[in-house]
Amino acid sequence: MAHNAALEAHEHTEHAEHAAHEHDSFVSRVAITVAVLAVCTAAAGSLETMEGEGALGATSEAVLMQDRATDSWNEFQADSIKKHIYGIAAKATTAAADGDYYKKQAKEYGETQNKLREKAEDNEKERDTLLAASAHHEERHRWLTGSATLFEIGIAMSTVAIITHKSWLWFSAAGFGAVGLGLLAWTYLAA
Repeated sequence: MAHNAALEAHEHTEHAEHAAHEHDSFVSRVAITVAVLAVCTAAAGSLETMEGEGALGATSEAVLMQDRATDSWNEFQADSIKKHIYGIAAKATTAAADGDYYKKQAKEYGETQNKLREKAEDNEKERDTLLAASAHHEERHRWLTGSATLFEIGIAMSTVAIITHKSWLWFSAAGFGAVGLGLLAWTYLAA
């Protein structure tokens, strides 16, 4: 959300308190509804921000893991080339001492390659885990955005209900708030 949800919740609460002082029971009930919806909006907005940050953080870590995997694969390829060069040198040399040295070097680069492969694959697994976590946070973020929007619609409808004294608007506002609360709960219970 681009606005400060906590500040807006405080402002709506002040408006609700002001309306409650008018001693109209309908206005007082609607004002309480506005205050409750404002608190729910602030909560959903804060959770939405946290989930957005979680998605961004996990994505950043995934990029780092991909970079590490790429570095390991690059080393793997370089060692592969060196292993093959030493293998060719071992076959092409006529001196036994040189041939043994080249064979030993080729073997060492082959062993290093196995370690680099494992390291790269581990980094890729970690990357995949982090990308899944990022997607999970992003999905929660979407649901929380919907929840906060429904709370805000409920606040707007409550305001109109105060102005027009139409109870159906108030009930509709409460309905939007209930659906918003349902979405907020669904976000953490189902995901």
